[in-house]
Amino acid sequence: MCRSIKTLRRPDEPATREEIEAAALQFIRKVSGYRVPSKSNRDAFDSAVTEVADASARLLASIQAR
Repeated sequence: MCRSIKTLRRPDEPATREEIEAAALQFIRKVSGYRVPSKSNRDAFDSAVTEVADASARLLASIQAR
């Protein structure tokens, strides 16, 4: 579904918060079908991006490198 999202897990350096947020934004755009949400949907869209970014950051912090 989201083949164009850049892989963030690198063995040599951690993903930056900016990279995590950019990936979360791409994911929410793909899932919602909107590149830019309407004014009435902006809060829901931004909240979803934050939630996905936070969950992604927790995942990356908790997984161990191979």
